[in-house]
This record gives sequence, C-alpha cells and structure tokens, in this order.
Amino acid sequence: MEKYRSILRKYLPEAAVDKVYDMLREHQAHLKISRKRTSKLGDYRSPHKGNGHQITVNHDLNPYAFLITLVHELAHLLTWERYRNRVRAHGEEWKTAFRELMDPFMEMGIFPPDIRQALQRYLRKSYASSGSDLNLSRALREYDASREPSLEDLEEGSIFRLSNGRTFKKGPRVRKRYRCLCIDNNRIYLVNPLVKVEVAECRA
Repeated sequence: MEKYRSILRKYLPEAAVDKVYDMLREHQAHLKISRKRTSKLGDYRSPHKGNGHQITVNHDLNPYAFLITLVHELAHLLTWERYRNRVRAHGEEWKTAFRELMDPFMEMGIFPPDIRQALQRYLRKSYASSGSDLNLSRALREYDASREPSLEDLEEGSIFRLSNGRTFKKGPRVRKRYRCLCIDNNRIYLVNPLVKVEVAECRA
C-alpha cells in the first residue's frame, strides 16, 4: 500500500520506510500515530476482542526517535507472539527481540554517528525505554525540530515549570537526577535532567 508508505515517510528516516512497512505487514500490526503524551513515547496492545496488534507512537518525535520507539514496541509484539504473557515486560526475552529487530537498521547505516554510538551502548543494556538512557536521549534531542530547554540546561537556583503546570526551583544533582523544590507544595522531588521545562525566573 503506497498510501501507508507515504504516511510512514512523514515520521521515519527514508531508508527505514520499506523495512518498517514489511515488519508491520508481517506481524499484521496496526500503527496509530498518537498525540503528544508526556508519560510515554509509545505503547503496544496485544490482540483483544477481535482487535489485532496495535502500536501507538507519539507524532512529535524526530525521525530517529520515532524509529527507535516503534522498534521498541514491535519488540513487545514479537515477545507476545513467542511467550504471550508468561514473561516480564522488559525481561531478557524482550531485550533479545529488541536487539533482533534493531540489528537490520543498524546495518543499514540509518543513524548518524552520535546516535549510532549511543544506541550501541543502549542495546548492550536495553533499559525499559530509550528515555531511561540519558546518553541516547541527549543524542536524539539534537535532531528535534525545535530545541526546547531541558532541566540540565538551567543553572542551579533557576525557577521553572513542567508540563503539568507545577513550578520548581532547581537544586543540586543527586546521582542521575536533580533535587528540586516544588514551590506549589514545598516538597522535594528528584527530576529527570532531560525533562523539557519552561523557564519562569532565574535566581543568582
């Protein structure tokens, strides 16, 4: 279906379109382009009540992030086909499926060197989501159409808002996250350094 390929071309690197189309067709998976979701980049739903495999991916991802997220969800599909619900969602079975499905795209040279290097490290570890790997997330965001500031871009003491409307003051880094004071309720939260923020005010 050329129409389906033309839709895929809007979201994927051109070189990946045919391979992705073949994968979706082989597994009879329905891909739905979703609105922006702050809680997740994509998801997979197994066949239920007459509906087949369904994968959703957020519409606002850059082509490389879209491809990685889609392959992530296809790995859930492949794991379900092999094991149904008898294994953990991101266990060794899923990790094996994810690497298996990603290998052809790595061999095709689709990714720029910085993403490829970060992705290779990620594949060795295979976190639950690409967003869990800060190096891969940093590499991917360099290819976003608009570069919104993230928490790690701000100086300590800066005042910022998150997409949920809450206002925070940035504190020191604690391991992989920043210790931030929520001004709305005076509670402390550990916030992902790559979360996109709206700068409200800066303090010296």
